[in-house]
Amino acid sequence: MGSLQGLAEFLPISSSGHLQLCQTLFGLEEVPVLFDVFLHLATLASVCLYFRKKIWNLLKIFGRWIARKPQPETTDPEDMISGTDEYGRKAIIALIVATIITGAIGVFTSKVISDIPMKAVCAGFICTAILLILSSYIEKHPRPAKNANPDQPAVNTPKPVSLLQSVVVGIMQGLGTLPGISRSGSTIAGSLYVGMDRKTAGDFSFIVSIPAILGAFILELKDLGDVNEVVGAAPVIAGCAAAFAVGYISLTYLMKMIRKGKIVWFAAYLIPLGILGLIFF
Repeated sequence: MGSLQGLAEFLPISSSGHLQLCQTLFGLEEVPVLFDVFLHLATLASVCLYFRKKIWNLLKIFGRWIARKPQPETTDPEDMISGTDEYGRKAIIALIVATIITGAIGVFTSKVISDIPMKAVCAGFICTAILLILSSYIEKHPRPAKNANPDQPAVNTPKPVSLLQSVVVGIMQGLGTLPGISRSGSTIAGSLYVGMDRKTAGDFSFIVSIPAILGAFILELKDLGDVNEVVGAAPVIAGCAAAFAVGYISLTYLMKMIRKGKIVWFAAYLIPLGILGLIFF
């Protein structure tokens, strides 16, 4: 389950849906939700490792913003998340807005997650596939900007994360808490739909998952005793180690696919999986 979590958390195929599928197939339905959150926490560590430079830059930008210190001369204008202090401040505001919206939706979805039947999860796989297909189409046919040259093809030019984009990402991430709906797939698809370029969409999608996963972990801490009783410490440690290692590898692989515009390929896996699930469950 740890390896499955590490693989499915970053690939747009829904880690929570695959974990529930695995638990159903192996008769592990009594495993507390907190065990899944532990595995998510392990993949969160791989996110922090992969994006350590951007996260550190955002923390420094936030510190300078609070202390009202001047921006350093060395900047990276191509990095829309943390390349400059202006970009970083906009990204921080966007992270806060998206997290609040995700949390508000998550309060409701957390009450129904444990009761969602496998048929609904399998339908979620198909919905995720549709999102990926739509995002690929939208990215290839972006809406032209105002006053754009009609003779030039429309493109999603890199820009800092806007307030509207953060709202859409927050909503999509909230919906991505449902098993079967991929968090990474839905947030990246939503980001591309509202005009983010591929690189910024990928970076923001995973950085915004950090506060969301930490919040879910805190909310589920009440089940800590159940995890120790039903699962045990050794399986939790083994699962987290596997999730971290496999997660870092799959994240590295997915970021390359995002920049090449290849995430729609996963729809070819999700649609048959969802159909088979609807038939056999």
